[in-house]
Amino acid sequence: MGKLNAVITGVGGYVPDYVLTNAELSRMVDTSDEWIRTRVGILERRILKEEGLGTSYLARKACKQLLKKTGTDPDSIDALIVSTTTPDYPFPSTASIVLGKLGLKNAFAFDVSCACCGFIYALDTASALIQSGRYKKIIVCSAEKMSSVVDWTDRQTCVLFGDGAGAVMVEATEEEGVGFQDSMLLTDGKGLPFLHMKAGGSVCPASHFTVDNRLHYVYQEGRNVFRHAVTDMSDDVLAVMQRNGLNQDNLNWIIPHEANLRIIEAVAKRADFPLDKVMINIEHYGNTSSATIPLAIWDNESKLKKGDNVIFTAFGAGFVHGAVYYKWGYDGSGVTDSK
Repeated sequence: MGKLNAVITGVGGYVPDYVLTNAELSRMVDTSDEWIRTRVGILERRILKEEGLGTSYLARKACKQLLKKTGTDPDSIDALIVSTTTPDYPFPSTASIVLGKLGLKNAFAFDVSCACCGFIYALDTASALIQSGRYKKIIVCSAEKMSSVVDWTDRQTCVLFGDGAGAVMVEATEEEGVGFQDSMLLTDGKGLPFLHMKAGGSVCPASHFTVDNRLHYVYQEGRNVFRHAVTDMSDDVLAVMQRNGLNQDNLNWIIPHEANLRIIEAVAKRADFPLDKVMINIEHYGNTSSATIPLAIWDNESKLKKGDNVIFTAFGAGFVHGAVYYKWGYDGSGVTDSK
């Protein structure tokens, strides 16, 4: 029996139908299409507008597509890990709701709360669970209804975010040359003042005061977050490249968290990595928090080849950041597109 490893065997995704353009945003707040394009590189974002639907709906749609694309029997799934910043409820977990809707009879489920880093933290966790030998198939799903926590009167933040979900299947394999290779996950714990939601938790429970003073929305000090994101993501990518003998020639793709096009460009420049080998789709979806990376994989699956060296990297509130190195497990061009 060979060494057991974890490999991604498929990807699914879902974005809502409603497209919120920069032009429409400019009629809501004091901004313009040109300002948004030049500052953050976003042209449009998707918004879940239907009343009564939350993050679990987005997650369920992405997971259902994943199961269909991979031809996976739901009864064979061992676990479901959902990363989200916008859970349906404080409890129960969004993962448990999704599991129930999907009918995963033999799986356990839990949420991961790591802000925009949720996908890489959940992927690393799933990979370790697979490598333990106790589990064979795990779904990692990142889903966010960021529109529910955005202050639509704040032009600094409301232009940034969108809704969506992406999911990957992580399976056990003994095949060499594919799957999980390395990771570097870090938390500095000093980022609270710069990126958070002020109310709604146990420190500051919801009240008339918190609602009246609009404290239940994303608060961000953009310049500080920008600086930390560029430094930490590029440092993490360079560290993982160095300790695995990767360079411009043999690293096929960097797939970063899509928070801001200028951040992505700065990370690529600081890591001395060509931008044409960085997967970018922020112009269509905006910042979907932890869902950005799996949605980028979903959009660009056909470009990925078996054995490709891929680094995922992200940065989020906390601050949390990191990078995960995978060897891609299949030829994406051969997958039937079922978007």
